[in-house]
Amino acid sequence: MTEPHHGAGPGRGDAHFAVFPDRVDAAAAARSFARPGTRTLPHASGRPWLVGSWHDDEIVTARAGSAAVAVLGCCPVDAAHLHRHVARMRDLTHLDALARTLPGSHHLVAALDGRLRVQGTASGLRLVFHARIGGVHTAATSADVLAAALGAAPDPRQVAVRLLWPVPHPLAEAPLWPGVTAVSPHDALLIAADGRTLRHARWWTPPEPVRSLADGAPDVRAALTEAVDARTRQGGVVSCDLSGGLDSTSLCFLAARSPAKVVASTWPGRDPADSDLHWARLAARSLPEVEHVVWDADASPLVYQDLLGIDDLLDEPTIGVMDRARVLHHLPGMAERGSRLHLTGIGGDHVAWCSEAYYHRLARTRPLFALRQLRGFRALWQWPLGGMGRALADTRPYGRWLADAGRHLRDPLPATAITSLGWGMPPRLFDWVTPEARQMAARALREAAETAVPLHPDRGLHADLEQIRSCTRIIRQWDRMAARAGVPMASPFLDDRVMEACFAVRPEERVTPWRYKPLLTAAMRGIVPDACLGRTTKAAASMDAANGLREHRGDLLALWEDSRLERLGLVDGEALRRLAQRPSTPGLHDAILYSTIAAEVWLRGLPRATPALS
Repeated sequence: MTEPHHGAGPGRGDAHFAVFPDRVDAAAAARSFARPGTRTLPHASGRPWLVGSWHDDEIVTARAGSAAVAVLGCCPVDAAHLHRHVARMRDLTHLDALARTLPGSHHLVAALDGRLRVQGTASGLRLVFHARIGGVHTAATSADVLAAALGAAPDPRQVAVRLLWPVPHPLAEAPLWPGVTAVSPHDALLIAADGRTLRHARWWTPPEPVRSLADGAPDVRAALTEAVDARTRQGGVVSCDLSGGLDSTSLCFLAARSPAKVVASTWPGRDPADSDLHWARLAARSLPEVEHVVWDADASPLVYQDLLGIDDLLDEPTIGVMDRARVLHHLPGMAERGSRLHLTGIGGDHVAWCSEAYYHRLARTRPLFALRQLRGFRALWQWPLGGMGRALADTRPYGRWLADAGRHLRDPLPATAITSLGWGMPPRLFDWVTPEARQMAARALREAAETAVPLHPDRGLHADLEQIRSCTRIIRQWDRMAARAGVPMASPFLDDRVMEACFAVRPEERVTPWRYKPLLTAAMRGIVPDACLGRTTKAAASMDAANGLREHRGDLLALWEDSRLERLGLVDGEALRRLAQRPSTPGLHDAILYSTIAAEVWLRGLPRATPALS
């Protein structure tokens, strides 16, 4: 299968596209998606199938008769292997098995007898949206391109929802534009041959967590090795975070075994008590072939830096803008050293560790064991006994919990024991949010609660899946920012196969008060030196955040001058300006400003051609 080129190709790591049915009216709609530099992959008829941007090494395609499949992103599958699957495909559901085996992180698109299937990753790192354009359903990897084709303006009610801290499931998945619909990461979008009928079909469910740590660790090791190999097998130069933590250290040692030359990057913390640099240097001593770059701690951007200069095209607000400068600052230095890709350890906390909320179920099924463990967690996290008791006694179904949360949006933040052992942190709104915005958000919560079901009946697995989705929604935006900056990023821990291998291990062996990340430690034994596996702490960037709040209060003050949120009547701009002048106000260290800043930065970054919000 070949594809014509249209203009210059995009940078690696930034594959994005729209998908169209094989119809004349769809072909007309596809023309509105063509931009300078876009590419087109045709149906057998010659009509547009995929229109967007991707690099040659980000796509693998195969065709047999009336069937065609395209894999876009990072996937080491070869065209011959893909062709064998396509040749046997008699129904689009037959791709479920293929989707559950492909390594890497990618979108999967298929066409069969005029029907379409489009899906992203179960982690949510690669998403799918759809809208009816020109009378036919069109899918895309970003919501904003569909909104532009519709000529739609963001819905202020959805912007109000994004002021919640945090935004709970399922509200976090809703696009901000009317007429655009999101596909759950666990579902595939199926579009009928008429282009007007569609449905969402479940393709992914988490594995049953029945394996012991000893049995599951080799599979985690194999999955993570394959995930790193998918990025390093082409050789060249790749760079890796080496924070000193177990996650990034594991990736560095795996990458060092590959054909690629590895450059390890360490940003020391400004806090004198931060021990990251010690652990990073300890690891580097066992990696003689790896170039270790240690940056000047005082040159590291602080949280909140450059908020006024962000001009990335984002399809939703993201709290990732708070750390954008920190995430991207070292990439030019990596590019100068020849790096074609930067690996991060992001996601290790989400898959190799897991939520303590599993003990809500274990307290009922294995009470004596759970009691011993909970005593350990109480000592480790200083959980109050009363809060633990209330959390464990809470048997509300998810929909009821969500509805109750909507009635307590102004309450103080709950104790960590309640959020750690329950469905999650209940959302809150703060004093600067207007009554009108509060009403919009509360109404959205009530309406969602009527039909909401958790991501899994087990509170622990629900919490894990929700945290992974929250993480990937940030990372998918950082990935585009990094690709634009010239060195794309990858986070192998967030590959579906790695996530599945971790989830298959019994949660009580993944999260314990007595050992730090026991699953990853067991999986990396023999690859990472025992001395590096012995770390039992994790550094926090609280000093950087506090310093950033003080040093960039001028930018924060400027952000609220002529605030877009204030124009919409969603925030009290004067209250936010007063707050910016008092960065030491109690409570700000809890990141309660993040969702509001994210929404403001996003609104300011919308293209000038975006229709006015009403």
